[in-house]
Amino acid sequence: MIPAQPRLPEYDEFSAVIFRTDFTDEAAWTRVVTEVKLSAVDDADPERSYTVVDVPLLGGADSETVPAVLAAWRKGWEPPAVVFIADSTTMSSALFPLLAVTTLTREDALDDEEYEETVEHGPAFRTLPREIHAIHANVEGANTGFQDFSSAAHEAPDGVYRSCGEDD
Repeated sequence: MIPAQPRLPEYDEFSAVIFRTDFTDEAAWTRVVTEVKLSAVDDADPERSYTVVDVPLLGGADSETVPAVLAAWRKGWEPPAVVFIADSTTMSSALFPLLAVTTLTREDALDDEEYEETVEHGPAFRTLPREIHAIHANVEGANTGFQDFSSAAHEAPDGVYRSCGEDD
């Protein structure tokens, strides 16, 4: 069920969008936001590099609900190609892995082949908070496809995407 539309934050097309869907641990949430901020590409104003949708109505929303909510709310708000979800797994893991979700639907794809290629490993994958800026910029700019990041996460032993050669 899609909740009634609350006021959405102002969205900059160059910003990664994070939907908070778990409201159980403020300390964990603060840590996630801190990691995102520290890895921001705009050193002068790191908060311009990301947009947080922090709406308690979305508590418990999953990777299918968030894109549906985004589609229902997007009047005048062009959706990014990928969004990130801070869910219960994010908040309960020591790595705080966000869920990266493609917003591409079968209806929006050029054809079935494009859609199937994009979601080959599923419509979502886990990533470290510090990686969201590169993922967003590359998928949005069509430099690297969602499926490339998803494939790398799928091949990782713990299923979490990291930049090549990076360890925790």
